Order: sequence, then structure tokens, then C-alpha cells
Amino acid sequence: MALFSTLRPALHLLPPEAAHRLGILALRNGLLPATPLPHYSALETTALGLRFAHPLGLAAGFDKNAEAYGALLRQGFSFVETGTVTPLPQPGNPQPRLFRLPQDGAVINRLGFNNAGIETFVANLSGRDKTRGVVGANIGKNKLSEVAIDDYAAAMRAVYPHADYITVNISSPNTEGLRALQKRDSLESLLAALIDLRRQCVEAGGAHVPLLVKIAPDLGAQEKADIAAVITTHAIDGLIVSNTTIARPPTLKNRHARQQGGLSGRPLFAPSTQMLADMYRLTEGKILLVGVGGIASAADAYAKIRAGATLLQLYTALVYQGFGVVRAICDGLEKRLARDGFSHVSQAVGADVKGA
Repeated sequence: MALFSTLRPALHLLPPEAAHRLGILALRNGLLPATPLPHYSALETTALGLRFAHPLGLAAGFDKNAEAYGALLRQGFSFVETGTVTPLPQPGNPQPRLFRLPQDGAVINRLGFNNAGIETFVANLSGRDKTRGVVGANIGKNKLSEVAIDDYAAAMRAVYPHADYITVNISSPNTEGLRALQKRDSLESLLAALIDLRRQCVEAGGAHVPLLVKIAPDLGAQEKADIAAVITTHAIDGLIVSNTTIARPPTLKNRHARQQGGLSGRPLFAPSTQMLADMYRLTEGKILLVGVGGIASAADAYAKIRAGATLLQLYTALVYQGFGVVRAICDGLEKRLARDGFSHVSQAVGADVKGA
């Protein structure tokens, strides 16, 4: 993290999207040295039928077009979620649409699923060495699509042979109407169609690829209960909790605080962690949960695990700390588990919710 601290002022002189693109190009062209992590026996995790060296992965949104997942795995992440990808290419919302809030340890984005489309995405994933780490694919709908289910089915069918797991993104605040898919009836219809599509893929000789759903933090009690019921009924493999928030805490200091879009980073930590605990309780700990939202330290990661997360993801912390945050979190997690008498990370999952 020392090197990144030196480079960060220069990087932050660039517009956020330009800095991000520069990072992708540097990763893709091998300009960043790999940062191998030590072996953490207490953090090794088996979930979704997959093996993870430790629980910490990279959230969707960084590697939208699956250009740099190999290099990202070499930065220490145990898994990388690529996307969000849509069937057709789309430019996303007008710029500027990405804003740093350094005083708040946050970012606001209204990117709008900007990506090169499913053909480019699949070409980039094709032929990857699946022994080199876990790679997921996050799928969404095109902005102008009238039938959301058709878009999700097309994207899923295309990525199915290439992804270790697939995430159904129905919670970005930056595509009009998308979050309505979290409503019970809409969610039932969508998941039934995708489960049936997976059945067809398996019958055709494909693997059983896990399906996850990514939900928003801005849900009421009944909406959370409905999602838990639908997810459990359809035997979905996991929930990612949560996407960015449309809420704006009054404590935000940066001049960009009122920009439209999804807020991520430190202000999202508390609400997303509470949401995680709520979903762990509602699903009775029977559904795998991925905790994401505001993780910037080992203490944050440990709190997510104790709230019910088996796996973790981060993104915004990279903007302010660089890739060194991965090792810092894993080192700190190992120490916290030992301090609390846990011999393995799985023993701490949901520890703050069980019996509460």
C-alpha cells in the first residue's frame, strides 16, 4: 500500500473513469507486478461447490468486460466477479457519471451498465484456465429492453459455459425500472425462468453453475421477507448483499454528495451490514451470503462475516488504498479469528446473529 499511497495523488488528478481505464490497461498488459499472498489455512473456504483461498473477492463493476480478471486474481483476490454485462453493447449514462468523495471514503456512480456487450465479454472469458482462480459473471438487462427476462436469459446462456458462478443483478439504481425486479411476483418469474434455463444447460451436458442474486440495501421489511421466501423456494445458491444505496446520509461532507446515483464505500458499511444480518436471519442461515458494501479493513470484513457472510467483496476501498488492502484484510482476519478462539473462518459466520 506504500507504493499506491505515493501514486494516488497523481491518479486522483485524473477523472475517475480515466484513472479506472488506466488501471485496467495496466493490469491487462502486465504492468503491475503480482502480489502473491501467503497461505491462510484458517481462511480457506469451500462454498458454491468451489474452493476459495480466502473469503475476499472483487465486486462486479471493476472488470466490466472481463478484460483483466487474471491479473486481478494475481493481486491476491480469491475470486473476481466480472460484469455487469448486458446482451447488447451500451454506452451507459452521460458523463460525468463517476464521482470520488475522499472525505467520506466513498464513491457515487451512475454509470448505467456501460459495457461492450455479451460477445466481447464471452470472447474475453473463453479459454481461461479455470484452475487459476474463481471467476463469476454478473449479468443485467439492456436499458431499452422491454422484456427483462429475455435479456437475463440471453446473457446467462452465453456466459454459462465460461463462468464459475452467475450473479443476477436486479439492484443497480442506475437502470430505470431495474430494482422493480426485486418485487415478489417479478422475482418469482425471473428466477423460475433462469432455474429452468440452468436445467436445460445441465441436461445438455453442462455443469451445474451456481446462481446468485444481488440485492439493494434500500429495502423495507416486507420486501426483505419476500426476497428471502422466493430465494429459498427456488433454491437459489446465494445472495449478494448489497449493491449501492440511493440514500444520502447527512454526514456526507464532499461537494459531490448530492449527485444522483449509487453511493458506495464507508457510508454504505452500516446499512449493508444490517441488511446482511437481516437476510441471514430471514433465511435461517441456509443460503450462502456474500457481504459487500464499505469493506475497507479487516475489522469491516470480520463484522460482515459475523453478520452472516461466508464470502466477501470489495471495490471502493481500491480507489483509496490500492491492491495492498487485500493482504491487509486477510492478515487481520486471521488475527481476529485467533483472538476470538475460532480455528476456522466458517465458525465465525453469523456469530453476531445466532441467538440474537
